[in-house]
Amino acid sequence: MHILLVASAFNSLTQRVQAELRDHGHSVAVQLAHEEGPVREAVRRECPDLVVAPYLKTAIPRDVWSVHTCLVVHPGPVGDRGPSSLDWAVHEGADRWGVTVLQANAEMDAGDVWASVTCPLPPAGKSDLYRNEISDAAVEAVLVAVGRFTSGTYTPVPQASGAGEGCRPLFRQSLRRIDWQSDSTATVVRKLRAADSQPGVLDELLGGEWFLHGGYPESRLGGRPGDVVATRDGAICRATTDGAVWIPELRPRRAPGGPATFKLPATSALAGRLSAVPERPAPVHRTGDDDTWSEIGYREEAGTGFLSFSFRGGAMSTAQCRRLLRAYRFACSRPTSVLVVGGGRDFFSNGIHLNVIEAAADPGAESWANINAMDDLVEAVLTTTDRLVVAALAGNAAAGGVMLALAADEVWCRAGAVFNPHYRLMGLYGSEYWTYTLPRRVGAAAAGRLMRDALPVSSTAAHRLGLVDRVIPCAPRSFDSEVGALATRLTALPATQSRIHAKKEERDRVDLAPYREAELARMHRIFADPHHPYHGLRRAFVRKERPAPGTGVPQPPVPRD
Repeated sequence: MHILLVASAFNSLTQRVQAELRDHGHSVAVQLAHEEGPVREAVRRECPDLVVAPYLKTAIPRDVWSVHTCLVVHPGPVGDRGPSSLDWAVHEGADRWGVTVLQANAEMDAGDVWASVTCPLPPAGKSDLYRNEISDAAVEAVLVAVGRFTSGTYTPVPQASGAGEGCRPLFRQSLRRIDWQSDSTATVVRKLRAADSQPGVLDELLGGEWFLHGGYPESRLGGRPGDVVATRDGAICRATTDGAVWIPELRPRRAPGGPATFKLPATSALAGRLSAVPERPAPVHRTGDDDTWSEIGYREEAGTGFLSFSFRGGAMSTAQCRRLLRAYRFACSRPTSVLVVGGGRDFFSNGIHLNVIEAAADPGAESWANINAMDDLVEAVLTTTDRLVVAALAGNAAAGGVMLALAADEVWCRAGAVFNPHYRLMGLYGSEYWTYTLPRRVGAAAAGRLMRDALPVSSTAAHRLGLVDRVIPCAPRSFDSEVGALATRLTALPATQSRIHAKKEERDRVDLAPYREAELARMHRIFADPHHPYHGLRRAFVRKERPAPGTGVPQPPVPRD
């Protein structure tokens, strides 16, 4: 069946739905729904058997849904309506939620139901839940709905009359506002999580207005409520009435008529205003008593090392790459034979940090520094010969993040992870030793297709291609424990030591330097040319703008088969 996806953005869910539908034998085209005209044109051009809207902020035109069956994915259970469904669920502390696939009609979220799937809602940020539990439920519901439509025998179920009376309003900033003088840590964290990663919580801080992004509780630090009492890994720690919260990112409020603003590490956004605030680094080697937040942590279990990291949005700045490299070298100093890198939940890595690059005084120079820091990290993994390294991907990976994973000896991922092993849509050639690791994994022909087609790859397809060695079918909250059990078994296998010996012999035969030199030569030409499309594409991506026509910036290809 030929399916047209209509979406407001080619976001993580749209990518996953496209990849999963392709895995199930459907041909899929994607149309971004910025305006009604392109949607109508796409329907005329594609003549789809079915239209599916995984992520939609605007209504499908009446002349489309009245002629074609259009299925809309709503991130809420049957009867829930409105544009801020997940925001309300997190804000109110719901522990279960759901996703409904309904037929588009004249009234928002009121159409007949084709499928509905419930899911747990653990304490986490809205965007984390959206990419994990909600995404799992959405894909399951879409596949059920598509199967029912294909059968030609299913009649969708009308929603109960009067359902429109339950339509909840947009979750506005007035509801999100933090009262630092009275709100507890739990209340502040809940408000921050319900706004993550968009729109953030608007607040005043150190003479400016900022949207706060991300929130993690801190029980050991405190101070006068609202004050910044510490910094760590680019985040700031603000005191509450009974503790404190770590806030990793800030976005300045857009001035009237001013350019679009974007998120940055909080300490970067507040540069020059934090001179009296102490840095409170967390220990890399964590014990059971270390419950404080940090981006990077290391632990050992049953003779196996686990180096975990979690970077906001999966992006890795120059400083983050260097911190992770120091932690990796520490992990390699420990007496273990298996080292697991990754784990946790959500993103693995998406490569270089485009927001930090965009904010730099010289974006080209910062791009160069960032890509070299990524290369140093990947090289360290590739040249580790005294233990097996496992990359454990709980969530999505893209560009240099995929290549970081491929540097490991084994790649394990959670079912549902989406891979984008290409650089093309940002106008880049790519680095991180991809010209060595990608063909070695999938073959030269498949590597060329992946780079050229620039399409998302599901975990199932990634396993089939050889990008990953093991797909772990589990709930997001179970991934860490599943990986831990598998890794300790790997440590105990008699064959592990012989694999380590064989790995060292193979590495001794490979000269990696020419791969890095050739890749970086091409990347340097891109970064050093202020007129190269990369700079316009980066700027548009960071500021969530469409590249201006006629600027020489190529438009990304329409994702389709």
